[in-house]
Amino acid sequence: MEKTAYQERIHLQQKALMGRYYDELTAAAKGGEGKAVYMLISGNPIELVRAFDLLPVYPEVNALQLAAKKQSLPLIQRAEEVGYSVDNCGYVKADVGLYFSGGVTSFGTIPPPALILCNYVGCNVYLQWFEHLAEYTGAETYNLDIPFVRDPEWRILPKDVEYVVRQLEEVIEICERITGRPLDWKKLRQILARSAETEELWSAIKDLTRNVPSPFDAYFDAATMMGPLYCLRGSQECVEFFRMAHAELEAKVREGTGPLPKERFRTVIEGPPPWPYFRSFRDLFSRWGAVCVASTYSTVGGVWEFGFRHDPQRPLESIAEHMLFWNVTNRNFLQRYDQLRQYVEGWQADALVIHSIKSCRLFSAGQGDMREYFSKELGVPTLLVESDLEDPRYYSEAQMRNRVDAFFESLEHRKLTAVRQGG
Repeated sequence: MEKTAYQERIHLQQKALMGRYYDELTAAAKGGEGKAVYMLISGNPIELVRAFDLLPVYPEVNALQLAAKKQSLPLIQRAEEVGYSVDNCGYVKADVGLYFSGGVTSFGTIPPPALILCNYVGCNVYLQWFEHLAEYTGAETYNLDIPFVRDPEWRILPKDVEYVVRQLEEVIEICERITGRPLDWKKLRQILARSAETEELWSAIKDLTRNVPSPFDAYFDAATMMGPLYCLRGSQECVEFFRMAHAELEAKVREGTGPLPKERFRTVIEGPPPWPYFRSFRDLFSRWGAVCVASTYSTVGGVWEFGFRHDPQRPLESIAEHMLFWNVTNRNFLQRYDQLRQYVEGWQADALVIHSIKSCRLFSAGQGDMREYFSKELGVPTLLVESDLEDPRYYSEAQMRNRVDAFFESLEHRKLTAVRQGG
């Protein structure tokens, strides 16, 4: 089997950064300084929260950490015991189970929220999830209503930007009341400038996977970098992390090295990973020499590789534009098709892999049509597999291995046939 070469320096630095992040949350939970604001990853206004020195807390990130550490199932079952359906979102159930278990995890203690800020983007479950948290905790709640992209030319409508900006102004008033101080606009612009630099570095990093071999895996290794990107965006330590990561991965491009001894197949992956089986899922692909060169999951918080940057000169407007258009969960299926097609063509991919999530029905609905479009309309070999991002009961390693092996055997035969015909 081909062994994965992890990006050691990047991995170790990420662990240190995220460890300090959870230490800060734990200190707040134990009565220290800092008030928590609960948000979701997709298109959130973390810069605004940081400008008030409030602590960003992401129930999604907490849930995936639990799943990756194989600690999610008892919490899921706890949520089911109080009435949550077996088919409900795995993230929701793990988070609710965590709340009813006191918020204590092996990686930190989650503080109660001073504000539940639901950036409602793309998934109606988000809204109900945060409404439930508000009921359990009694915390103040604000639902940011983000319109879908409705323009047939896929443009951001000025009236939509204005609509979201007005809501952000209301959020500012709430944060001013919670903290007892007015918004420091200079500080907000400095935070946005650091976010813009981080987004530039992240985009440059993702562009490196156009190289053959790719210097890192844009699905599995990208997940390592997503923690600092989403939890720490706007901070100087986040900028420094991405400067280091970019330099290290550029060096790998110059050396001609990648995450595997030999890159045999280049894939694009759609959908989140099965966190309880993250390593074994990766091994199913690495044993075939398959490296992911682009993924939609790495854009769940922002599609920055296509040009968007936060603008310190237009603080609220650029935050609104990010929430409206520049995150994958607020895009319709045709826009997601177009994004995937750009990845397949621009990153010279051999195949598309779709990981459909059983408990994430809204995002996974229509992925069968997506497979048909890419395999039959565009002639792109496409594999569709299903498990769950949180619940280990929906993952069968033997069945998954059979599906993946059969797909790459077929892909290998297709490549050999093409070489013979070309000869």
